[in-house]
Amino acid sequence: MDLKTIDIEMPEDCNIILGQTHFIKSIEDLYETIKNCTLNGMFGIAFNEASGDCLVRWEGNDPELTDKACSIAYAVGAGHIFVILLRNVYPINVLNSIKNIPEVCSIYCATANPVQVVIAESSMGRGIMGVIDGFKPKGIENEKKKNERKKLLRDFGYKL
Repeated sequence: MDLKTIDIEMPEDCNIILGQTHFIKSIEDLYETIKNCTLNGMFGIAFNEASGDCLVRWEGNDPELTDKACSIAYAVGAGHIFVILLRNVYPINVLNSIKNIPEVCSIYCATANPVQVVIAESSMGRGIMGVIDGFKPKGIENEKKKNERKKLLRDFGYKL
């Protein structure tokens, strides 16, 4: 077995949700769930089928994001994973709904940070061992940075 990291290159101003599911209908369920959570959000979804034709299945309402989600899913190459790229909507707005889809097994990350996917590859295929989401801490928050964080959340409209 070999361990590898795959660098994920996302389009500008996007968030990614990377997860695992177990059924071909997931691609349509993910589309419907995201569409029901946002009116103006743009997104692309890809799902790696792990049996039968073993294709990257796709849906979305933005061709650029859909194409990029497909290329990310194909590069990762692990079975039954899904990649969602979001623009004009944050993962926080769709994440719980996605987790409630019956066939969704887990979420590896939901982020706008740079991402590396750690995979194991065997003679059978690939599996995701985990992700590296962003960078390691550079220090501990002080009062100034704490106030900046609180202001940012209010500017986004998430806090009063």
